[in-house]
Amino acid sequence: MTDEKIMATIKPDGECWQPEIEKMPREQLRQLQVKKLKETINVCLNSPFYKKRLGDLGITADSIQTPEDIRKIPFTTKQDLRENYPFGLVGGNMDDAVRLHSSSGTTGQPTVVVYSEHDICSWANMIARNMYMVGCRKNDVFQNSSGYGMFTGGLGFQYGSEWLGCMTLPAGSGFTKRQIKFITDYGTTCLHAIPSYAIRLAEVIKDEGVDLSKTKLHTLFIGAEPHTEEQRRRIERMLGVKAYNSFGMTEMNGPGVAFECKYQDGMHLWEDNYIVEIVDPDTLEPVPDGEMGEMVLTTLDRTMMPILRYRTRDLTRIIPGECKCGRTHRRIDRIKGRTDDMFIIKGVNVFPMQVEKILVQYPGLGSNYLITLDTIDDVDVMTVEVEIDGLETDMYPEIQKMTKDIQRALKEEILLTPQVKLVKKGSLPTSEGKAVRVHDLRNNK
Repeated sequence: MTDEKIMATIKPDGECWQPEIEKMPREQLRQLQVKKLKETINVCLNSPFYKKRLGDLGITADSIQTPEDIRKIPFTTKQDLRENYPFGLVGGNMDDAVRLHSSSGTTGQPTVVVYSEHDICSWANMIARNMYMVGCRKNDVFQNSSGYGMFTGGLGFQYGSEWLGCMTLPAGSGFTKRQIKFITDYGTTCLHAIPSYAIRLAEVIKDEGVDLSKTKLHTLFIGAEPHTEEQRRRIERMLGVKAYNSFGMTEMNGPGVAFECKYQDGMHLWEDNYIVEIVDPDTLEPVPDGEMGEMVLTTLDRTMMPILRYRTRDLTRIIPGECKCGRTHRRIDRIKGRTDDMFIIKGVNVFPMQVEKILVQYPGLGSNYLITLDTIDDVDVMTVEVEIDGLETDMYPEIQKMTKDIQRALKEEILLTPQVKLVKKGSLPTSEGKAVRVHDLRNNK
């Protein structure tokens, strides 16, 4: 697939894939957003859902004169997508649809996104822009260890890599020894993996005795699940690569919405394709740059199924100031967690990443951990199990000391004292997909 309009804007200068867009002056970028938002609203008004939602409020393209006017538009939620399943938000002509992706739908109706040829090309171009930004070029060999099928991570990076011109290996998820064989046999230089799987891959590489210094691997793209800066640095050490954080979600196309540049100081969110807002998750009012809140996104370059003011449930912040790379698109911080991932125990709000932040500070621990919430004798109890990597389980004094140290550090971080259990490596469940970090048994009794 090609889109001549997009292709005309691609004029790499050695640093930027689309320099005129990536370094566009802020005021010019704001004007571009207004123009694209008006076009987006016109498409939305052709969908059953938005025709009623916007029509009831009298909102048209003429209602928008500045990017801030987007606040006149109501929020869209995941529940809206489920209640209007499958095509209630489609504003384009279904005859022009070329692909459909959806969530798993394990907790209800799946959320569906339909794409036109333009939408696919725009998405692929965004990922190519991201890859180019961190040094990938058409002579690189890109290996994609994400799942394919309805999951967007596979085909999203596949098309983006091919759009850039890389030789692309659609390895898919799992089959770790085969992934390693591809890396060594085919000269893989760039790899895409979720953080938990990247660590699993590194562990198997070590167990297999593969010398990473003899491979060509130099760049890793990680995303799809929250992770700490400490975990990123650990992955870089284990694999001998530079690992770049990315953000994406099915409702916003998939991967590629925001991406780190070489400075690894926040992810540039592409404001020619999205309007980003950070709001207080309780009041839904905007918060100042630098303050943590829930991210709300609006698509600006989709012709089949645009979405207005989508509540992502992801918690992040706008990083104030300009980036040293010279790109003008604002940066978001790494995702702290999700409002629906947070759990409450004994009146305390806890995010799994707070626990991970502590665990990665101990070199004797593995990467796999599990938080279990249970009710014992009418009292809620939090237990953190983590695998031991560098210690033997029969080293009782060392194990006992580390357990107490971890328990103390967790109390300082989350303001309550959990039970801590150090367990044998390989004893906790693993997953080839996103890691499951919390088992809440309190509602099962």
